[in-house]
Amino acid sequence: MMRRIIFSTLFVLALTLVAFAKPDFSGGWVMDQRRSFGLPANMQSTMTVKQTATQLEVETKLIQPNNERTVNDTYVLDGKEYEYKPPAPPNTAPEAAPKGKRTTSWLPNGEGFIANEVITNQSANGPTTTQITKKWTFTADGELTIAYFVDGPNGSYEAKRIFTRKKP
Repeated sequence: MMRRIIFSTLFVLALTLVAFAKPDFSGGWVMDQRRSFGLPANMQSTMTVKQTATQLEVETKLIQPNNERTVNDTYVLDGKEYEYKPPAPPNTAPEAAPKGKRTTSWLPNGEGFIANEVITNQSANGPTTTQITKKWTFTADGELTIAYFVDGPNGSYEAKRIFTRKKP
């Protein structure tokens, strides 16, 4: 009888640990340009992610003919709002650089996370605000999908980037 109780307790504990496991986004990723949408047709992208228990550090390379840039970003995964520095358009004066606030939290089912961002830009007509929601999830095949939902002064749109793991 005691053996059954111990086995049952261990089984329930194992299920609980699996239910609360967070996905690991660490590693190198390459965007599948054919299946991604909402970005320039000639853009390629790679990403390197370093993940800890509380945050992701992301280095994204955006590659177009005659233009390559690297964007570094950090997502703090605790559900609190933080200020961050959104990428600025080329030749932006420091005083006109956009300002951003971001809240990032795990999805309830443990399949990924969601980041809500509010970016304020200075324009000739005064400040403008853009709201962006990014949803990071894995597909059943282990691919990384980042869905973007953008609402800004020029309208709303959706974009999706699908990444596969870089081969070692």
